[in-house]
Amino acid sequence: MGSNYTKRYTAEFKRDAIALVDSTGRTVTEVARELGVSPESLRNWYRQAKADRGEGRPGDLSSAEREELRRLRKQNAEQAKTIEVLRKAAVFFAKESDR
Repeated sequence: MGSNYTKRYTAEFKRDAIALVDSTGRTVTEVARELGVSPESLRNWYRQAKADRGEGRPGDLSSAEREELRRLRKQNAEQAKTIEVLRKAAVFFAKESDR
């Protein structure tokens, strides 16, 4: 039976795991098995580290770019809510002025 718990790893642990892959020539799956982490997690960390170094695949975002995108999406959502409130207020006051 699977758990809904997601284990969090420190940045240092992730860096060390990535360094093991780079320095030993072993596969991500082998290193992940040795460390007791999910191969997919280590693969994602490895991919992200490459993107952060500017060595990622075309279209891969660095951590800084991902954070900026997250911030912009949040800002966009807040602005959309504000616009909706203002739209409703405009409709309300337009109806009031017709009375």
